[in-house]
Amino acid sequence: MSKNRLIGLLAATVLLAGGAACSADEPSSGKTYTIGVANFLLSGPYFSGMDAAITAQAKTKSTGDLTVKTISTDANGDAAKLAADVEDLLSKNVDAIIISGGPLESAPAALNAIKAAGKPVVLVDRKFATGEYTSWIGPDNEAIGKQDGEFLVTRLGGKGKVAIIKGGPADNSIGLARTNGLKSSLSKAPGITIVEAPGFGGWSSDGALTIMENLLATNPDLSAVFCENDAMCLGAQRAVQTAGKSAQIVFAGVDGQLEALQAILAGGNYVVTGLNSPKVIGSLALDRTVEILGGATVEKDTVVPSPQITKDNAAQYIDPK
Repeated sequence: MSKNRLIGLLAATVLLAGGAACSADEPSSGKTYTIGVANFLLSGPYFSGMDAAITAQAKTKSTGDLTVKTISTDANGDAAKLAADVEDLLSKNVDAIIISGGPLESAPAALNAIKAAGKPVVLVDRKFATGEYTSWIGPDNEAIGKQDGEFLVTRLGGKGKVAIIKGGPADNSIGLARTNGLKSSLSKAPGITIVEAPGFGGWSSDGALTIMENLLATNPDLSAVFCENDAMCLGAQRAVQTAGKSAQIVFAGVDGQLEALQAILAGGNYVVTGLNSPKVIGSLALDRTVEILGGATVEKDTVVPSPQITKDNAAQYIDPK
């Protein structure tokens, strides 16, 4: 074998070995997206369900040449902690961030940090009052309130006293939209009067139970109760049952929480809710984020339909899992 031929073979072998090493350590094909999920709080079933849906959808996206990973954080209801969580996610060099803001009205520090880093941000459920974002996916809360109100007008025959239990605080735009939608429908029935609970239920079952007890003490003639979410309605329902007024008072809520759907299907005094599915919104948000990272042009704002749920159709919205 000539010297030149030997050198050529050795060179070819080195190139092949180098190519194999690159293939093993750093695949030349395929992409990995790491998406940060900054949650304002995960203490409620709605928000924990949103986070779980985002994580589950990421796994379904991890096929073929694409791998999608998520990193979730929980600020435990602290705006400063949310901003710190976003900074931490950015330090991990995530490709994009999804923010589940819960009852938070604005998050300027978090959005400013994401903008400075040049990363896309997708908001779910909550659209902040200020700040720049790439895309938002959520419900039309006023429309949900309107359809609950329309249902109650028909159910009550256009007359009766309807109580409203708010989640709070006073400037919560999601709760305000739901209540304003309800009022716009109830106002069309002159025979219906509205009583607003003086305090806030804190979006929780236990909080609304106390509010309901106080309402019953001052308004024993109530015909219906609207709560700005299902969790509060479930607590208020317990108070009404304890007071022996389940046959007198019906409930209307928002979200489509499993326990509420089961109560509606059972045919008791929980009669209607409006679907605001964390599973649907979370899944769509993950899909939207992947589309953005892939270079697609997407909608700025996407309203997710919120069908009315009554005893007639509750079964189809109950996930056996």
